[in-house]
Amino acid sequence: MKLFFAALLSLLFSVAAFAAVNANTASQQELESLNGIGPVKAKAIIDYRTKNGPFKSYADLENVPGIGAKTLEKLKADLQVGGGTAKAATKTPAAKPATTAKPTVVPAPAPAKKP
Repeated sequence: MKLFFAALLSLLFSVAAFAAVNANTASQQELESLNGIGPVKAKAIIDYRTKNGPFKSYADLENVPGIGAKTLEKLKADLQVGGGTAKAATKTPAAKPATTAKPTVVPAPAPAKKP
């Protein structure tokens, strides 16, 4: 039984290793799992996308401090951009509340009569 769980765990980690990390939605831990990305660069990526919105292309990542052409070339196989969203720095106006309609009152069912 232990062998089965060990094999299953190994399989899960190998599948996770091949999954691309989305630069727009990845957590700091997910970003740090990438080759060449440590805590400082991971935080810089998150800070940049929080301030400027989602990355639209790989070229956008070169605007992140510490990410250059060489680092970006290493990351392209394991990192994807687009397809996900991050909180953008620009605030959108709050939606106006809908007109308030009076709630529909539904009477409670009458208690059942005992025979």
